[in-house]
Amino acid sequence: MTQIPTTMIAIDPDEAGGPEVLQPVERPVPQPGPGELLIKVAAAGVNRPDVLQREGKYPPPPGASPIMGLELAGEVVGLREGADERLLGRRVMALVAGGAYAEYALAPAGQCIAVPPALSMVEAAALPETLFTVWHNLFERAHAAPGETVLVHGGTSGIGTMAIKLGKAFGLTMIVTAGSPGKCARALEIGADHAIDYRAQDFVAEAKRLAPDGVQIVIDMVGGDYVPRNLDCLAEEGRHVSIAVQRGATAEIPLWKVMQRRLTLTGSTLRARDIAFKTALRDTLVRVVWPLLADGRLKPEIDSTFPLAQAAEAHRRMGAGEHVGKVVLTVG
Repeated sequence: MTQIPTTMIAIDPDEAGGPEVLQPVERPVPQPGPGELLIKVAAAGVNRPDVLQREGKYPPPPGASPIMGLELAGEVVGLREGADERLLGRRVMALVAGGAYAEYALAPAGQCIAVPPALSMVEAAALPETLFTVWHNLFERAHAAPGETVLVHGGTSGIGTMAIKLGKAFGLTMIVTAGSPGKCARALEIGADHAIDYRAQDFVAEAKRLAPDGVQIVIDMVGGDYVPRNLDCLAEEGRHVSIAVQRGATAEIPLWKVMQRRLTLTGSTLRARDIAFKTALRDTLVRVVWPLLADGRLKPEIDSTFPLAQAAEAHRRMGAGEHVGKVVLTVG
């Protein structure tokens, strides 16, 4: 039985600010409640919402840990009395609403997935946030079907690289945008069918050249003035899915285009959804995607790793915009 201390090191800034606020502090080891597992964290993924939380723009939902971090991998070392003790000692990856940047974290059992031997703990920690997000938005909200063409903005981000890999695994043609020739080349290496340098090319014109009848789906992390341009890329019956708003949370929509081409505009956020929803999503991923993880056909793209104590450097890496794939913190 693993000896569990009473305190731990965590990244839990007292105030919003730049990366420098991400300093290691001592916090009590959390105690599992009903349906929760205590996990000794081996690694934690770094995501764009973490940056927004650090800046004071994306507070944790009610009841969530204020400690940073939305995904982790580690070993189950504790659970509530009466829970399934067979879970103790298992390697799991978990989606959490907060608390991952720490030596120990709580996760609802329904938001955990067993880590297959084909994945390292760093790879496992880089999966939950992007895997849950991409699967839900691309396949459940946009209803992607084999043979369809998808345009994804931010093609070399954690979300973008996962969208490329999942899309190709399920028979989609993937067009992505990225901000340099080097990033476009990396997107193609990762598996994208086409990559558009949005700084040097008009992505609408290029998308129409590559898909003359239009793409069936746009996955948009940009928002703002990109939205009407995205609609110009869509085929009849096309679906536009908003998952972030980096260029603004409002947009002017050309309604005639929506009506004439019978377009669907949808979107989602994941963090505040309830445990029942995330558990159902987990169950789908275990059934449909886990076999790809188990035999090594699907792995996240890892950009870099930093020790937990260097969380500030990890955020600087993400803020610089040069990363390709996921930035991960290692613990212990």
